[in-house]
Amino acid sequence: MIASYRVVRLAFLAALAAILAGCASSPAPQRVEPAMPRYTSPITPQQVVGKWGLAAYHRPEDAARTEAQARQGCRQPYVINAGPSGGFMMYLADDSQPSEVVSKQVGTGPIYIGLPNEPPGAQSDREVVRFDGQVLVLKWLDPEVAGRYGTMVYVRCP
Repeated sequence: MIASYRVVRLAFLAALAAILAGCASSPAPQRVEPAMPRYTSPITPQQVVGKWGLAAYHRPEDAARTEAQARQGCRQPYVINAGPSGGFMMYLADDSQPSEVVSKQVGTGPIYIGLPNEPPGAQSDREVVRFDGQVLVLKWLDPEVAGRYGTMVYVRCP
């Protein structure tokens, strides 16, 4: 009886040691993806949905003249519609169909307009140079696209 008591006791101690050893081992390190910064959307779809005259310039000294040309563009306006997921519909570079975009800003940094699933300042984004509700000036971030399309000036049509 004493021998069986010792066997049970030793088995219990061995099991307890195994359990404690399992608890003491650290789990394999897991790779943690850096969190994307949360951005706000300072320009709402309601502020940009509508008809706009559109023109573009490549040299900053042409900005005022280009704004006047954009006003004349209201004869054949560029239409920005509301998007199905809360953004607004605009054409991306070289796309024949509009895509849903949003305005994006991290903290007090620059405001961008681009695809909602990309971080602010992505290569396909446009930086908001100016927006006052009546005039929207956007600069492409991709230098190659900016070289072809220039800085876009949108003027709200009456």
